[in-house]
Amino acid sequence: MAIFLTGSTGYIGAHVAANLLEGYGAALNLLVRARDPQEAQLRLWHALQLHLDFPRFYEFLQTKVRIFCGDVTAPGFGLGRDDYDRLVHTSDSVIHCAASLNRKSEKSCLNVNLRGTLEVLTLARHAEHYHGLRRFSEVSTVAVAGKRQNEVVTEDRAIDWDRSDYDPYARTKKFCEHMTRVLLPEVPKTIFRPSIVLGDSRHAETTQFDMVKAFVFLAGLPVLPFRASDKIDIVNVDFVASAIADLHQKEQPQFETYHLSSGRASQTFRQITAALAAAQNKRPPIFLPFTEKPFTRSVSVLSNRKGSLGYGASLMRVFLPYLVWNTVFDSTRVTTELGRKPVPFSQYSYPLLTFSRENRFEYNYQPWPTAAGGTAA
Repeated sequence: MAIFLTGSTGYIGAHVAANLLEGYGAALNLLVRARDPQEAQLRLWHALQLHLDFPRFYEFLQTKVRIFCGDVTAPGFGLGRDDYDRLVHTSDSVIHCAASLNRKSEKSCLNVNLRGTLEVLTLARHAEHYHGLRRFSEVSTVAVAGKRQNEVVTEDRAIDWDRSDYDPYARTKKFCEHMTRVLLPEVPKTIFRPSIVLGDSRHAETTQFDMVKAFVFLAGLPVLPFRASDKIDIVNVDFVASAIADLHQKEQPQFETYHLSSGRASQTFRQITAALAAAQNKRPPIFLPFTEKPFTRSVSVLSNRKGSLGYGASLMRVFLPYLVWNTVFDSTRVTTELGRKPVPFSQYSYPLLTFSRENRFEYNYQPWPTAAGGTAA
């Protein structure tokens, strides 16, 4: 039997897959969007090479990983009957990581987050009917808490259906949590809500650059339109992934819902910018919170331009609401249960910034070795 993991070629999903393979020796059923097995293997290699060298990856591919070429939004994932039945009958638990984070596209969020989650829940119901399901884990987001200001939000007080949301991503993920609870009433469930996932505390390399670009855009400004004492809840991806893997594999987690966040230990803008300035031997930026509205208007105008400036502004326009809400998400549950805490962003932000700038926000993927076995060359 195996864990059915969606989103394994995504940023968080790849980290989770690596944790399960290396830490638990778990067998994995992976749904990979690809035209054929060769393309699927190559996509998976690209996703996992941050974590595994090729010999180790290939060993897992031969012994622990079963790939299903399909699309999370298609009926039955677009699989043939035999493959779908095989997926149902060999999956004893589910971790649903796949999601659209396209906060500007309601269509993408509705298709991937709602239709996709419904397909995953349907498979989970089939597995529960035939042989039982050990656990269903849904990777959600703290953004389900909706529009907030100057708050500390606990897990049980996050969902408020009358509260407005910042974007389609947040709204659809709220519905995903609701569907999970309604459609799997008897299955043990775990809901994970990461905050702003930015960088790996163990190394500077990353394959996810959208939020990094917004961060670099801000880091280059001499004046910031924020209150220096406001907190921003950033969490390292290695903490998030290990928490998901450990709690999913735990026989009886203490809670159903966990914030995977820095919580009350979140750093202020002043702490983060001071650390960056010190690392670069520069003066820290000046904070002028009264410029927030004109800054927001300028970002909105610049986001319509072409080129790197326009692209950076468009990213900033998407993420800006999450930077000015001064809201953190209590993480006492997860840090107490696991006995570890996220790494402060200031401790690894400069290496992340340097790597991203030097590589022009691209990761230099290693190709499939020509001398290696397999068919993905």
